[in-house]
Amino acid sequence: MAKTKTSYICQSCGSVYSQWAGKCEACGEWNSLQVETSEAGPPKGLGSVKKGKSLDLHGLQFSEEKPLIRHTTGLNEFDRVTGGGLVPGCAILLGGDPGIGKSTLLLQAVCALANKGLTCVYISGEEAVDQVRLRAKRLGLDKAPVALASATNVREIAATIEASDIDVLVIDSIQTMYVDTVEAAPGTVTQVRTAAQELTRLAKKTGTAIFFVGHVTKDGQIAGPRVLEHMVDTVLYFEGDRGHQFRILRTVKNRFGPTDEIGVFEMGELGLSEVANPSALFLSQRQSDVTGSAVFAGMEGTRPILVEVQALVAPAPYGAPRRSVIGWDQNRLSMILAVLESRCGLAFSGSEVYLNMAGGIRITEPAADLAVAAALISALQGRPVPAETVFFGEVGLSGEIRAVSQPDQRLKEAAKLGFTEACIMARTSQKKKQVVIEGMDIKELGHLDDLITLLRESNFSASKSARKA
Repeated sequence: MAKTKTSYICQSCGSVYSQWAGKCEACGEWNSLQVETSEAGPPKGLGSVKKGKSLDLHGLQFSEEKPLIRHTTGLNEFDRVTGGGLVPGCAILLGGDPGIGKSTLLLQAVCALANKGLTCVYISGEEAVDQVRLRAKRLGLDKAPVALASATNVREIAATIEASDIDVLVIDSIQTMYVDTVEAAPGTVTQVRTAAQELTRLAKKTGTAIFFVGHVTKDGQIAGPRVLEHMVDTVLYFEGDRGHQFRILRTVKNRFGPTDEIGVFEMGELGLSEVANPSALFLSQRQSDVTGSAVFAGMEGTRPILVEVQALVAPAPYGAPRRSVIGWDQNRLSMILAVLESRCGLAFSGSEVYLNMAGGIRITEPAADLAVAAALISALQGRPVPAETVFFGEVGLSGEIRAVSQPDQRLKEAAKLGFTEACIMARTSQKKKQVVIEGMDIKELGHLDDLITLLRESNFSASKSARKA
């Protein structure tokens, strides 16, 4: 009889300890270690020899294998994020806040695939079959040929996968699944890891594309060990603010396509609808001649997106001024404020600063530094930024403006939406040709002082023309 081994596993990061402790040394969480037992013994049986296969599939004359064909859902935003469709045998992890619309999105995608003739199964561990039917009826998807089931035992699900020819399988959610050979409660690190590993192995073996729905913690990370993200092929995050109708599907990892791609959806009465032009949607409620507003031309994967950056500088009623950020990095805002104070002579230390990326989108690339600096300067000096100007460029600690990737695509997107002026980084290399966009005046800036001077001159010209009128 094999001996049992007792170990203590952190439920936040998955670290393993031989004895209990009040604090996890790896992630710093308190009271997160739980005892779990496993069998410790030699492996049973001998391994079998695996024969290698040719890398060039088309060069084989008598191969029984077929090239992999992606399954497209017809939802262009969803297909964009997955890299052009689902690859047979892929494992996709979808995370997001509770109630953000993960189950709705997957139900719409699975029904679209089923209507194309694929065999699709939706397994819910949180809802009954009738509850899933009610959601499908509300979305107008109750006629789709999707098989529904309510199960949590991985052994039963595995037997279903092996016995049936399933093209797409949805597990909602992975935290509710359990393996009966593991002595741990459902949702623990061991159960989540073991269940995902077993189902992923079957997906690779049978060619079934499988979706895992994962809950997120209060920090925005997918609940369970980080090893779960390494086990799957694709990791998607479904983001959005419940106060906005916009939802953003973001690619964090993708073995079959580019990362950092986003798909934009709008939540309505009939579920999620695609947004073909996100830039126009994010700028639809923008007001002109308002201080503290600047337009940033960003890149999300291969897609250019224009976002309004809003800044507010107010007097601090107390001794410690407040810094609040929504949709951007708090540390990067502190850096921009420090550079504006020490390199440009602007005083922000006695004022409260609020920064917001309008529309509920989160920006992560450093190219937004120049747009944020323009919004902060406008809010501090009380001078609005010209409404037809876009900004992009990274700001260094000495106040210099550094180059960013793909400037041509950013400028073309801005010109398509009617912008006539752009403030970008200066091209110092002789090998790089100056970007020329028809109908757009491109101003290359080398330092933040140039930005301050440009905004002062543009406001002076605007006020002078207004007086003449």
